[in-house]
Amino acid sequence: MTNPGPAPVAVRHLAIPPMDATMRTRFAPAPSGELHVGNVRTALFSWALARRHGGTFLLRVEDTDRSRVTDEAYAAALEILQWIGIDWDEGPGIGGPHAPYRQSERLAIYAEAADRLRVAGAAYPCYCTAAELAERREQARAANRPPGYDGRCRRLTADERAAFEAEGRTSVLRFWMPDGTTTWNDLVRGEITIDHANVPDFAITRSDGHPLYLLAAAVDDIAMGLTHIVRGEDLVTATPRQLALYAALGHPQDHWPAFAHLPLIIGADKAPLSKRHGEVSLAWYRSQGFLPEALANYLALLGWSPGGDREFFGEDVLLAEFDVRRVSSNPARFDIKKLEALNGDWIRSLTVEDLSSRIAPVLNDAGFTDVDLAMLLAAAPLIQIRMNRLTEAPELLHFLFIDDGAFAIEEAAATKGLGEGSEAVLRAASERLHALAEWTVELIEPAVWGIGELLGLNRKRTATPLRVAITGRMVSPPLFESMELLGRERTLRRIDRAAGIGG
Repeated sequence: MTNPGPAPVAVRHLAIPPMDATMRTRFAPAPSGELHVGNVRTALFSWALARRHGGTFLLRVEDTDRSRVTDEAYAAALEILQWIGIDWDEGPGIGGPHAPYRQSERLAIYAEAADRLRVAGAAYPCYCTAAELAERREQARAANRPPGYDGRCRRLTADERAAFEAEGRTSVLRFWMPDGTTTWNDLVRGEITIDHANVPDFAITRSDGHPLYLLAAAVDDIAMGLTHIVRGEDLVTATPRQLALYAALGHPQDHWPAFAHLPLIIGADKAPLSKRHGEVSLAWYRSQGFLPEALANYLALLGWSPGGDREFFGEDVLLAEFDVRRVSSNPARFDIKKLEALNGDWIRSLTVEDLSSRIAPVLNDAGFTDVDLAMLLAAAPLIQIRMNRLTEAPELLHFLFIDDGAFAIEEAAATKGLGEGSEAVLRAASERLHALAEWTVELIEPAVWGIGELLGLNRKRTATPLRVAITGRMVSPPLFESMELLGRERTLRRIDRAAGIGG
């Protein structure tokens, strides 16, 4: 007797679980590479939703595809989440009542669920080869039919299955999607209805029996008691499949989670954000001197805001005011210039001590391995208003921390700043600065401007040769404060060395 298949359904999942301390949300990365902007915004919103209402946030790692997932990517994902400030109540490193939280350690659970679905007639073995599937998809497109799986293996007899196996064919387990419709109340998009004519039967295991995403996610959502699932809008069409799996696995509808599908993040060309728009990994932004506070702030603005004109806010505001129902369904444009400006605002909000502690490892990475921390503390205020990224610090402070024997003037700076008339400025500066009773900004500044008056030069033509001679660059922190920090001996030695360049 062949399987008659599931009866048609009209699923209506409109109830929203309470937004209170019973809430359970999750972030479930598949660590096959670096977490990107979209991943981390999803994690941030799911985390903020649970924290706002005193609920539970768990981290589940979807690592069943061992051909793509690496231990390095897994460790990096956990580190980047912790760096940006996202913690979890259950998950790797913490445990919890539903451990383990790595799907690669839960394979027996998925195998049992797959077998239950097969025995119940909700899933069937499919022997179609990749080439056959591709050929039939093309035929469907040519005939203007939906290109999804056509149900060829739904009602195979025992003899037909045996014949395929005798040929050496392997099979996947495919879920039999019932005819009908699914409607749900999306927390971001409102009521959505999808006709199952657009939802073909789908594979839930690979040919080796390993679970695929939809089966493992549905099994874990049930087992871990998820109440609210926040994810990207690219998974809207997966929702009827997951609800059908919940039903087939016996999960009562009044315990189904609510879904919130976040808007796409797009680039300047309005296409979905990808590497062709620039770097999208959070690790890259970290390496380029962006603060975790600024990234969390900016990612929160990709689809949501606390209201009014507020764009600069911290974790306290996000966790006190985040409401997933106020997330826009419109695409959110990622603008790195805006992120840089916001990062600059965050840099300027730091205490000098905090800023110095964050600059120190950046200087170390740039090769300045023996930084005088007291000098860095004194220098930090000079560059704080000039930086939008921490990685600008080595360029701005190299003159201060580089060994005098390795100090050199950039060729372009020498060309622009040490041309005609510069030697006279440098020689006059050497003479006047040598004579100063004390090495302070209050005495250095009038001495330098006096040189300009003596030589009939404006302030730019007076200061530029000194800036280039002392810092090696055309752009630097404030000149007189830089000279004071560098000290009399080192400053005068560089001026004297440069005095013979322009002549």
